Amino acid sequence: MNNRPNDHFLAREIGIAAAAVSQAGLLCRAVQAEIDPGALAKQDRSPVTVADFGSQAVICRALREAFPDDPIIGEEDAAVLREPEQADMLERVVSHVGQLLPHASADHVCEWIDLGGANEYSPRFWTLDPIDGTKGFLRGGQYAIALALVIEGEVAAAVLGCPNLGPTLDADRGQGSLFTAIKGKGTWESPLLGEGGRVSVSVSQQTDPSLVRFCESVEAAHSSHGDAARIAERLKIQAPPARLDSQAKYAVVARGEAEAYLRLPRDQVYREKIWDHAAGLLVVTEAGGRVTDINGRDLDFSLGYKLEKNRGVVATNSPVHEDVLRVIRDLALP
Repeated sequence: MNNRPNDHFLAREIGIAAAAVSQAGLLCRAVQAEIDPGALAKQDRSPVTVADFGSQAVICRALREAFPDDPIIGEEDAAVLREPEQADMLERVVSHVGQLLPHASADHVCEWIDLGGANEYSPRFWTLDPIDGTKGFLRGGQYAIALALVIEGEVAAAVLGCPNLGPTLDADRGQGSLFTAIKGKGTWESPLLGEGGRVSVSVSQQTDPSLVRFCESVEAAHSSHGDAARIAERLKIQAPPARLDSQAKYAVVARGEAEAYLRLPRDQVYREKIWDHAAGLLVVTEAGGRVTDINGRDLDFSLGYKLEKNRGVVATNSPVHEDVLRVIRDLALP
């Protein structure tokens, strides 16, 4: 069987994937609207857990119905939801899924979540992060629903839903933003919810490294802020970094509001998970950007659920990519 992409089936794939991510976005917004303002102070993570499980159930169900032979490498499994002491949590997940799929039962929801249980490479598979940016979700900041189709080790199609990202980084979230990309066909942005046309997006054409703007995680634990600051100093960058959670950073680079996103290694051991980068990578590269690891190697999606052969991630508008890599080499990061 030939697994290589062609225009016909990728159009079907991207349409079904985009519809599923939009449904999951509705669910996530509904859950987020119920968050107690004191939840973060109380370290109550239950809202994001409900949204995580609900998002994965909705998306995996849609993929299995349309593409029954496709494995899905997802972030969650339903084992914890099946524990008797989690009955209330399961009920909340089923309630939110049921608002979109009225006949959903607890058994259905757990089965749909577990469809994302693959963890090994296949010639064709999907990878899903049902909520990327959990702390952003809890604090009302940025988070993303990230879904990508990998064929023969390359990301062939991607959907990145950003429910709290408006038409610009500083604008009201409005209907949220949905980014779709097909390899060789470009990146497009449309409203995640409601009506609205789609527009092609392109990276910034800035070539002067000192004039670029970095994106980095709000949480310092996710990437080394200190190393990023040293890189910025070497490049004589004046603009403060744009700090936001999740793969929404890839979206901001793709549409030209920043020129670089750095996910710098914290140590020699850690390896990134594929669901944290697959969708964002294609959204940026099809908008004209470039994505590699800190050594300039392409990201390798042929090794299961981890990027075992890569260290860190550097996503840029392309013209400044080599400058950023050069400084990283000069600084001899861990």
